[in-house]
Amino acid sequence: MLLGSQLRRLREARGITREAAGYSIRASESKISRMELGRVSFKTRDVEDLLTLYGIADEQERASLVSLAKEANVAGWWHSYSDVLPSWFPTYVGLEGAASLLRAYEVQFVHGLLQTEEYARAVVRRGMKSASDADVERRVALRLERQKYLVSERAPEFHVVLDEAALRRPYGDRAVMRGQLQHLIEVSERPNVRLQVMPFSLGGHSGESGSFTILSFPESDLSDVVYMEQLTSALYLDKAEDVGQYEKALKELQHDSPGPSESRDLLRGLLQLS
Repeated sequence: MLLGSQLRRLREARGITREAAGYSIRASESKISRMELGRVSFKTRDVEDLLTLYGIADEQERASLVSLAKEANVAGWWHSYSDVLPSWFPTYVGLEGAASLLRAYEVQFVHGLLQTEEYARAVVRRGMKSASDADVERRVALRLERQKYLVSERAPEFHVVLDEAALRRPYGDRAVMRGQLQHLIEVSERPNVRLQVMPFSLGGHSGESGSFTILSFPESDLSDVVYMEQLTSALYLDKAEDVGQYEKALKELQHDSPGPSESRDLLRGLLQLS
């Protein structure tokens, strides 16, 4: 995505159309569009030809962008789990690992980055009733691997609003749910985590369209992306007007929900009842 955005900036600065850029590398206009959105892999030769077309002669600048192209083509750690991943999910895992800020609303279950191993196993088993034990364990392992990013040196800021429904809906037995609630209390005290609970008592709210995640990146060239998972696919929205609507909805959810400290008290109350 970073390379694609830089190539788009260079193309637009020279006033070159996508059609002309595509012609220069023996490709279609849609191929250039997919490249600029970071949706396809990059051939070094194509990047070099585009840089020539865009008038980039400085060797250092060319080398930097060609190096970025090679780096973009290196498979991420999650590709080793491709056998158990739906086709649309590797893109999300890659975006999640590159983001500096994750903002999310969840209503069905606890967000994947905050799930305990036992809770994650119960969620996967419920959603994949015909899956083998081996496939279930692979999915759980992937979820736990993703969580390492949240406590790494380059951990992102993670702001999440959990609907109370996600906390009351049982996945696994009583011990699993108690362990999950205790884990949420502990992880909510991490400096990079802001966890709020949207209580039933509020009634209707701006999260009526369902769960979503907004991903923001440290590179100024990259626009925010809204991710929404569906039954057989996922949506990735990056148009400013679309992202703006979801940002507005999340801000309202954050404003209407109790703050992190009060939300921890709510979690402790649910723990006592479980």
